[in-house]
Amino acid sequence: MQKDARINLLARVARTASSRDVLLESEAPTSILYLAAASYGSRPAEDATVPTGFDPVAVVLFEAIVEAAYVVANADGVFDDDERQTFQRVVAVACGGAVAAQQVAALLSDLTDQLREDGLDRRIEAIARAVTKKDHAHEVLRIAALLAQASEGVSPVERNALERLAIRCGLGVADVDSALADVSTALSLA
Repeated sequence: MQKDARINLLARVARTASSRDVLLESEAPTSILYLAAASYGSRPAEDATVPTGFDPVAVVLFEAIVEAAYVVANADGVFDDDERQTFQRVVAVACGGAVAAQQVAALLSDLTDQLREDGLDRRIEAIARAVTKKDHAHEVLRIAALLAQASEGVSPVERNALERLAIRCGLGVADVDSALADVSTALSLA
């Protein structure tokens, strides 16, 4: 499959809430990632005083979802320029234009610095603190599983990171299995 086609496929799956929604091919994106991206993309400038539709809780959730996928993708110690570009493009396309490519690049730059400074365990803890609802935890896990499969499948190290993330977010190993299966099914149906 060509790279652009693969990116569009991954983004389409990220915009849907489940593999069932992929089959429906709905024009209305249903994922929490997509919905939170709208608020993240409307983040006002520092000096803005007018209402913007900005929801700081949604912004924190969007950042947690993207960071979870990022730390899992980095768990094996390999995140080369090709993987980074693919990751950035999938996130930007999955957001349906609500988040500009430059915003995604800036977020990834911040995440790179935080992961380098704090390490994997502390970043997983930070993600878990930001995720306050079970359905949000499932979305964090689903998007992380999806982007872990973006390159060459999910390595044992990435799977371990998914399991640690799930446990810290109040989920279990069975939820990792479910997220991986749902993502695999959605990718095969799309």
